Amino acid sequence: MPKKRGGRGARERILKATVELFARDGIHATGVAKVTEVAQVSMRTLYQHFPSKEALVGAYLARLESDPNGPAEIETVLTRGDLDPRDRLIALFAEPAEPAEPAESGAPAGDAAAGSVVRGCPFHNTAVEAAGAMPDAAAFVERHKRELTANLIATAEAAGADDPERLGRRLAVLFEGARALATSLNDPYPFEDARHLAVTLIDDAIGAGASG
Repeated sequence: MPKKRGGRGARERILKATVELFARDGIHATGVAKVTEVAQVSMRTLYQHFPSKEALVGAYLARLESDPNGPAEIETVLTRGDLDPRDRLIALFAEPAEPAEPAESGAPAGDAAAGSVVRGCPFHNTAVEAAGAMPDAAAFVERHKRELTANLIATAEAAGADDPERLGRRLAVLFEGARALATSLNDPYPFEDARHLAVTLIDDAIGAGASG
């Protein structure tokens, strides 16, 4: 067992351990004792920074949302200045950049992801685990998803779509569905189908907007 150490940087170590463990293993499956072990802090130190597990979940979600290189990195493509609006919308449907975690030996996996685990959307996964148990976490995820849809609508408008709200909402459904199916099948291939559908939706909407 590693020696426990608190002091300077303890909160950051706790947050890093939380992101790693919650995103990989799930919230309910990760006890605070495991977080303290990975973060190399005492239980007392953890509770000095986060008075409850729900407070830890809230900090985890905030870190996911603010970290451009974290598990939710794929969503940051909508803010990239080096791509035009159409390309930003399409790039959202690229295969997730986060590496798949190795699966346990002998565990079944999809053909395209043999031997690895597709984790999916950490916000969606949190919402599923938080249902009825962590209202603040559920509210955080709802707000995040609504803002993602709003960003899609704004990007669709910048791309010249004839009906930006309709296109943005449809792309949100397509994006969330692809991530959920990829997780269920443990295979990233749904993103390939979703990308083709997204291109069709986007070009039809932009073409209609341009002709109008």
